[in-house]
Amino acid sequence: MSTITKGMAIGPPRFAIAIHALVWLTQSGGVLSSSIIASQVNSHATFLRRVLQSLAQAGLVEAREGREGGYMLGKASCEISLADVYIAVKAECTGAVVEVDCGETGKQLDKVLEKLLADAEQHTIAYLRQFSIADVMARVDFFADNRVDS
Repeated sequence: MSTITKGMAIGPPRFAIAIHALVWLTQSGGVLSSSIIASQVNSHATFLRRVLQSLAQAGLVEAREGREGGYMLGKASCEISLADVYIAVKAECTGAVVEVDCGETGKQLDKVLEKLLADAEQHTIAYLRQFSIADVMARVDFFADNRVDS
């Protein structure tokens, strides 16, 4: 199991969990329950179900109900870009805007910062669009945990 450190997080906190879940779904090649996925990505099943719901709404995963239910990929891993995942989980993280009365200068500063952050996010999305879940998996050594150091 890996630990996702907050200092290294990119985008919404759910982004890394979503990527991990999609990798496990890809590896399974079938349907996995949220509790199985949660144990693999070191997350609480309830939190993970919210993340998976966002991915399902975006068409990245499919949810199956019933005794044999769970989650499976909605698209091939090579067709799911990291930007798709980012956008899917970002929607869940948007909240009410908090306005602080800090005068005209503060309002101008807020507008400038909002524009800069929006531009940065667009650059991030464009960059993430270059990589798929399959690309990420190709960079991971899935057998590292099973090796014995000599």
